[in-house]
Amino acid sequence: SRTARRAPPGAPLRSGMDDSKPLKVRLTFSVILVGISLLFAAVVSDHWAVLSPKVEEFNATCEAAHFGLWRLCTKRIYVQEQGPKEKGCGPISLPGDHNCSYFKHFTPGETSEIFEVTTQKEYSISAAAIAIFSVGFAIIGTICVLLSFRKKRDYLLKPASMFYTFAGLCIIISVEVMRQSVKRMIDSKETVWIEYSYSWSFACACAAFVLLFVCGIALLLIALPRFPQNPWETCMDAEPEH
Repeated sequence: SRTARRAPPGAPLRSGMDDSKPLKVRLTFSVILVGISLLFAAVVSDHWAVLSPKVEEFNATCEAAHFGLWRLCTKRIYVQEQGPKEKGCGPISLPGDHNCSYFKHFTPGETSEIFEVTTQKEYSISAAAIAIFSVGFAIIGTICVLLSFRKKRDYLLKPASMFYTFAGLCIIISVEVMRQSVKRMIDSKETVWIEYSYSWSFACACAAFVLLFVCGIALLLIALPRFPQNPWETCMDAEPEH
C-alpha cells in the first residue's frame, strides 16, 4: 500500500513556489535591455575621449579632437580668452569647423594622420574587436532569453546569463584598452595633445559593463533550481513507498 505524505500545517504548497520566477526574469531582462542600449550607443558613437593641444596665443584657432572606436573627429575652435587654470583648446562643445574621418586601418581610402601619428593602431584595432565580441555575446544572450519565453524553455536562461556576463567583461576590457591608448597619446613626446577627458561614450560603456555583468549573474541565480528551504519539501519530492 502507498502511504501519502502530507506537509505539516502551515507548509507552503509547491504549486505556488515558482510563480515569481517569470516576473523576476522579465524585470532582469528589462534592465539588461538598458545595458544593451548603452553598449550599442558606446560602440557606434565617437565621444570616448576628447583631446586638446596647448594654446600658446589667444585670438586664434586651435584644433581639438574627439574619437571613438572607428572615427576621429576634429574641430577648429576660435579661442578668445581662457581662465587661469585653462591651458588647452576647448571645450569641444564650442562652435567651429567639424570634420570626421574613419581610421586609416579600417578604411584604407580615408586619411587620419593625427590619430595614426599619436597612438598605436594596435590599440584601436584591439578595442574595436573586443567591443564587437561584446555586441555579439549580447545579441546571442538576447536570442536565448526570447526563446526561453516560448514553451517554457527555462534551460536557455543559463547560457543567456553567461553570454551577458561575457559581454560585460568584453566591454570593460575594451574600455581599459582605450584608456591605455589615451594615456600613451598624452605621455608621448611626439604628440601635441596635453589635456584629455573621457566623454559620454566612455561613460555609456562603463555603465553597460555594470548592468550586463550584474544582471547576467542575477539571471543565472534566478535560473538555478531553488534549494528546499524546509525539510518537508524534500520529503514531498520523494518517491512513494510500496
